[in-house]
Order: sequence, then structure tokens, then C-alpha cells
Amino acid sequence: MAKRLRTLEDVGVVRRHQSGRSTSYELTASGEELRPIVMALGHWVARWIGSRLRPDQLDAGFLMWDVRRFVRLDEFPSGRLVVIHFHFPDAGSRERDWWLVVENGVADLCRDDPGHDLTRQVHSSVRALTDIWTGEASPGSALRAREVEVVGPAKDAERLWRWLGTSAFAETRATRITP
Repeated sequence: MAKRLRTLEDVGVVRRHQSGRSTSYELTASGEELRPIVMALGHWVARWIGSRLRPDQLDAGFLMWDVRRFVRLDEFPSGRLVVIHFHFPDAGSRERDWWLVVENGVADLCRDDPGHDLTRQVHSSVRALTDIWTGEASPGSALRAREVEVVGPAKDAERLWRWLGTSAFAETRATRITP
């Protein structure tokens, strides 16, 4: 009889919260103790291996959930609803459109149009936004190369990239060692 592998939930590292069809997870105290180890491993990989994702590894959903998880909430204007629509023409049909909604210090990610006025629109290939997110490219270079188009009021153009930031490992990837 095959043994069932234990999950992070089984060993008390994460706690699952179910609300209807939505599931979220949070680290437990023991999971929080692992955070510095996981982050150190991530920085090591970014510095010493730093692989560029192959086309079959690109995933708009994973990218957008990572952006939502690490968006710089303190950079968003307080008391103002900000809605950013991301469109990826090269993604699968259910992965093409995403809306990042930020209000009162809370970020939410929607696959369906939430019906609010848009603050910005970002049209990009999954590769181009992934490269910006991971530190492989700068927003400026992607915009100049027309790999990314940002639509909306000019006053929010520079703010967009401050709001979004980059992955936790992007700065380390920029200083990586190539063996």
C-alpha cells in the first residue's frame, strides 16, 4: 500500500481558509519560522542560477497572483479606488484579462471585470510583464520596445510601476553571478 505524502497543511505549516469556492492560505507560527530559510534559498537561486523561464513555463495566473500578493500597498493613494486592467493577448482564454483592485490598503485580483472605472490599463505579453516582474527587464525598456503598453491618465504612468514593484528576488537577479 502506497503511503500518502503529507502536505504543508498536515504538518502545521499553513492553515487553509475556505469561503464558498474561494480558498486562501496563511502561514502558521511554524511556517513563519521557515520564511527566512525559503527567502534565503530564493535569493541564492536568483543570484547563482537565475534561469529565464521557457515559454512553456510562463503562466499569467501565477504571475498575477504573485503581483497581487506583493503589490506595494503603501504606494497607492489612500482613500482612492485604483483599478488596473491587465490584458495578455498571448495567454489562454481564461487567463487573458485580470483586474487588480486596490482600496483602503487591500488588494484584490479579479478574472471578471469588477465594473469600476479603470485607473490604468496594461497590455502586455506574459513574457514581457514576467521579465519586468522578475527583474530581467525594466519597465522603461519594455515600453520603449513596445512590448508593454500602458493606457490611462499620464499622471499615473510613473506611479504604476511604483505601485506594482517587482518580485522579492528581482534585485538579487539583477546582480546574479553567471557561472
